[in-house]
Amino acid sequence: MTAADLCLIGCPGQTTVAQTSPQRLGFKAFNLLRMAELGLPVPPAFVLGTSFCADADLRAQAAQSELWLPALQALEAASAGLRFGCTARPLLLSVRSGAPVSMPGMMETLLNIGLNDETVQGLIRQTGKPRLAWDAYRRLIASFGEVVAGLPAALFEDELTLLCAGRDERLLDFAELRALSRRYLQLFAQAAGRPFPQAAEAQLQQAIAAVFDSWQSAKACSYRAAHGIADQIGTAVTVQAMVFGNGGARSGAGVGFTRDPRSGAPALWVDFLFNAQGEDVVSGRRSAQGHDELQQVLPQVWDQLQDACTRLEREMGDMQDFEFTVQDGRLFLLQTRSGKRTPQAQARIAHDLLREGVIDVATARRRCEGLDAEHLRVSRVVSPEGQPLLPLARAQAASSGVAMGQIVLDEAGARAAQAAGLPAILVRRDAETSDSAALELTLGLLTQNGARTSHAAVVARQMGKVCLVACEGLIVDETRREIRIGDRRLGEGDWLSLDGNEACVYAERVQTEWFVPAELLAELAELRRDVVEAA
Repeated sequence: MTAADLCLIGCPGQTTVAQTSPQRLGFKAFNLLRMAELGLPVPPAFVLGTSFCADADLRAQAAQSELWLPALQALEAASAGLRFGCTARPLLLSVRSGAPVSMPGMMETLLNIGLNDETVQGLIRQTGKPRLAWDAYRRLIASFGEVVAGLPAALFEDELTLLCAGRDERLLDFAELRALSRRYLQLFAQAAGRPFPQAAEAQLQQAIAAVFDSWQSAKACSYRAAHGIADQIGTAVTVQAMVFGNGGARSGAGVGFTRDPRSGAPALWVDFLFNAQGEDVVSGRRSAQGHDELQQVLPQVWDQLQDACTRLEREMGDMQDFEFTVQDGRLFLLQTRSGKRTPQAQARIAHDLLREGVIDVATARRRCEGLDAEHLRVSRVVSPEGQPLLPLARAQAASSGVAMGQIVLDEAGARAAQAAGLPAILVRRDAETSDSAALELTLGLLTQNGARTSHAAVVARQMGKVCLVACEGLIVDETRREIRIGDRRLGEGDWLSLDGNEACVYAERVQTEWFVPAELLAELAELRRDVVEAA
């Protein structure tokens, strides 16, 4: 075994950047290693490299504890006396995928590995927070059921909905979450035909195997085929100490971009949820707030995040898409990568980074290759005869532009619309990456739930689709094959317009015009002229 096969991050004997590469570790783990070398706050981890994804035998080998037990012991040594599987001071782990190229949301993640009926009591004694412990346990049972046992997410989501009875799940108390965890254990055993595994080591083995196997999932294969990504590159698996965003009013989880991925504007663009875990933001099943509340409640954390993002851009040489957790007022960075962006943002960010001295002229020019007026133009809504339009609803805009089409509710409807030569708008309850195939066939996405930084919204932006999430008053009724927004009912085939510039939804076809930002075109021309003169 070499350092390229099994990497340590933030642990005794940490691997160095010079010893490995993104191809060996995947970009997610490689960038974690870079952040750790910069001294940024990264939880300790070990990484099983992409070589283990090559075939079934190697994937099976990667799941065996004999391979990674020394690495786990190094992780424990960096975890302030916590031990994996210990009932008194349990160390809990996350298991995450990470390929050499960005595939947002296409593979699986499991959190809170190591919780069971005994360690949940130890976590309560350790933290003094019974709500955190039971919330983490019920999340593990549900995600393990979905990812490892192949159970439908609705099995657990429906039980949660029933318990919440219209309340935000963050308002559930520890007794309700304890009852929910026990109910989830029953549902798991009934549906899977076997009990939820109580042995921490067995959980970790099965989690590693499932995350490696997710490389061959239908949505991952479809994404690779659509984006020309080779199957052979594989994914790595990162096993990392958990930090908890669901620990109360001074904790939370966030996802952000160091600049606006729609326009390129130089300001942090963050979605954050207090008292939540990262999957709540990126899964597309929860709606998140912007950064204002984080800045107001935890100003020191906000300042630390801004400083960290400035350092990341200078180190990585590009706008970053990052994930972070705040645990009891302490910031932890979990991921960073070059962020997906619109052509308009691509041009502006390249120019701004050049002016700021982060990249050189040759790099800026290379990043702007092929960008012209056709690529930079944006459609916008025009009011007829100067009369203001009244939107049916407002939402959060994840991408700009205007899209008009007939409502479809799933991939079958999208394919039928395409076969009939009709433009379509996909309307879904949640912003999930499993809808990527349907989204490819439509002009835009409108969701009832979700955040601007959810994986599905990132994919939509990358595809050039107009995307609005967390639409106010939207109810998707798949049984009746209709949607409701307030008192208005619309069925499949009815027209809908999405305005990503103003975050508005219209129940009609709207008039549009193309707009080309003249200032951006002038900057492009100047950049190309400067390069010619420099040559």
